Amino acid sequence: MAPTLTLKSGTSWAEARQRCLTAAPEAFRGDRVLNLWNGTWQADGRALPATSPVDGTPVAGPPRLDRVTAHRAVRASLDQHRAWRHVPLPERRARVAATLDALAEHRDLLALLLVWEIGKPWRLARADVDRAIDGVRWYVDGIEPMLAERTPLDGPVSNIASWNYPMSVLVHAVLVQALAGNAVIAKTPTDGGVSCLTLAMALAAREGIPVTLVSGSGGELSQALVRAPEIGCVSFVGGRDTGAAVATAVADLGKRHVLEQEGLNTWGIWDYTDWDTFTALVPGLFDYGKQRCTAYPRFVVQRALFDEFLAAYLPAVRTLRVGHPLAVEHAGDPYPALDFGPVINAAKAKELHDQVAEAVDRGAVPLYRGSPAEARFLPGQDTSAYVQPVTLLNPPSSSPLHHAEPFGPVDTIVLVDTEAELVAAMNASNGALVATLSTDDRSVFDRLAPQIRAFKIGHGAPRSRGDRDELFGGFGASWRGAFVGGSLLVRAVTRGPEGERLPGNFPQYHLMP
Repeated sequence: MAPTLTLKSGTSWAEARQRCLTAAPEAFRGDRVLNLWNGTWQADGRALPATSPVDGTPVAGPPRLDRVTAHRAVRASLDQHRAWRHVPLPERRARVAATLDALAEHRDLLALLLVWEIGKPWRLARADVDRAIDGVRWYVDGIEPMLAERTPLDGPVSNIASWNYPMSVLVHAVLVQALAGNAVIAKTPTDGGVSCLTLAMALAAREGIPVTLVSGSGGELSQALVRAPEIGCVSFVGGRDTGAAVATAVADLGKRHVLEQEGLNTWGIWDYTDWDTFTALVPGLFDYGKQRCTAYPRFVVQRALFDEFLAAYLPAVRTLRVGHPLAVEHAGDPYPALDFGPVINAAKAKELHDQVAEAVDRGAVPLYRGSPAEARFLPGQDTSAYVQPVTLLNPPSSSPLHHAEPFGPVDTIVLVDTEAELVAAMNASNGALVATLSTDDRSVFDRLAPQIRAFKIGHGAPRSRGDRDELFGGFGASWRGAFVGGSLLVRAVTRGPEGERLPGNFPQYHLMP
């Protein structure tokens, strides 16, 4: 009989909220968070109700601004930008370094907020915070040569990012952009992360970093955060539908932009025998329920190897640990070791369940379904945002699971008989961020990898977004605008020599680093 679980001591939402009020009372008021613009925390906007995907606990929702107020915030950010761009680099470095020290001091609180707001297991939540801190420190230590003969943009950088990596993607980008001499604007993701971002931005604002943090719907704020003439650059991370609208706007305006969009990242198997290595990799591919831009939801497998693939894959997927990220047997126990908790909300869980059911109805073969009975939950808790791992063979071409990233713990497998079919199946989504090809023969990898439309391609190992000096971008519809990572992130948000062509994927050209 499974033991009855309880909430780990000191980790309730009420306790996390109280710690926020103590750490940054200027940014939190009662049960709501504030917007930050014109250098002041503002009790404006309409605060929406929100619940945690972990167990339905009510949490702070985003205080959504209207269009007029958003434009005022952008104009105020331009004033900050015009002052900040003249602050000497040593002072900018000192202020960003002090912000990193403050983030490190509040590391565990930031991670706990990520657990409650977006459902990350503790291990991954702390890693998100640490990657932000360590990644920006790398820039602080080495920024001088990156800024040689470069100047800040003419206006602030507007950041619109998805909810899944508030710290290691959004806060990381904001602090590097500020280090490079720009004022920065960040929009809180609608689906989660508002308290974590509010605390992080409060710590940055205390150190004099010119940050603006606003909430609102994309449709309501896009005119200000994307199209406003004051904006010097738009940095977007999200889905293709929204990204396409942003891409159209920035192209019409000739505005500097970095648009990271989703793609169906694929893992190909061809003439391969190292199954022990593959088995060891599979659980890690499910980190955070595959709610990552670099997740691998599609396996393209040589038909002749399908039996060996299943013998390696199924034992690994059966080891996955799912449940409430804060549920323990005894209140004083360590955080549970989980691969993932909930997806971002109950609506997303329903969407995935419906897509799986529809695909099976239309001919997909279910190879594996995790059991909710094996998950770790508190007695009577809301589990509507949880999806157990699922693996489907040959999803029908009419299914979204055939051609789009599910953004959840759903794997699909496609069988192929020729190398040409392998490449075609791996390129199903017109561009991806990462891909992997497992093959014993290096010459096969060297011949096929250039035909795979992904920015990073691993040989038998997964690729990731990367940190520090590792570059990042995408092919096809998965990326528009300047590439980032390493010195390219700084180049994307600064001006260089007249006529400079930034490495990236632009309507007029595609230039690799």
